[in-house]
Amino acid sequence: MSEGAKPTANDTHVVDKVVLESYLKKLYLSTFIRHHEAYAAEAAQSNQSYARYLLALAEQEVLEREARRRQRRLKEAKIPVVKDLSSFDFTQMPDLNQQKIRQLVSGDYIDKAEPVILIGNPGLGKTHIATALAVAATQQMLRVRFYNAAALVNELLKAQDEGRVDAFIRKALNYKLMVIDELGFIPFTATGAQLMFQLCSTLYERVALIVTTNLKFADWTQVFGDERLTVALLDRLTHKAHIIEFVGESYRFRQRQQREEAA
Repeated sequence: MSEGAKPTANDTHVVDKVVLESYLKKLYLSTFIRHHEAYAAEAAQSNQSYARYLLALAEQEVLEREARRRQRRLKEAKIPVVKDLSSFDFTQMPDLNQQKIRQLVSGDYIDKAEPVILIGNPGLGKTHIATALAVAATQQMLRVRFYNAAALVNELLKAQDEGRVDAFIRKALNYKLMVIDELGFIPFTATGAQLMFQLCSTLYERVALIVTTNLKFADWTQVFGDERLTVALLDRLTHKAHIIEFVGESYRFRQRQQREEAA
């Protein structure tokens, strides 16, 4: 624009856009920045009110923020393989309490900090169901952490060596749900068993726990070694617990047989 010339409507529009987007950036309204022009054009074309235009933008901002927050919760959970309930074939497990599992997806047990114990032989889908429940909790924007049982004990042992067990447990109390997967495959050392007991005892009635195990309760002493400690842990874990038993032949084994037969 030459000196002395009056600003055109287009010049004013450009300046207004720059100033507006600088304000939106300061307010961290990234969705407004991306969509305000398109939404304004649509509002003008359909003769919408200013309030309706602003409502549409604000709604989109909220939806995108919630989607990003869900993604953060899912990433923070450190779930090894993300699966949901829709991919679980209940027809392969006709005796499984499907209604109970679907009720758990709503997350009421998390609000009450109640344990869920999935028990049965390997290959029956316990980890899949535990994962699906964990994923559902992240979609409800809850803080979740997924652990393999042996890896969790190793982390606790490392924390003890570094003098930060209390800090580790305090961090665990910030979660709404913790999953301990595959309890029973590897026996713990005496120290590892004591640390696992300390963690679970602290989380009792404060953080919901999902435990998957291939061992019957009577055999948990094989993992923890100390009978008194095992009884005390089971007393806490089974109190108010939702216990779901998986019975049948390995789901993975049946799938492999079906593939071989089809070949």
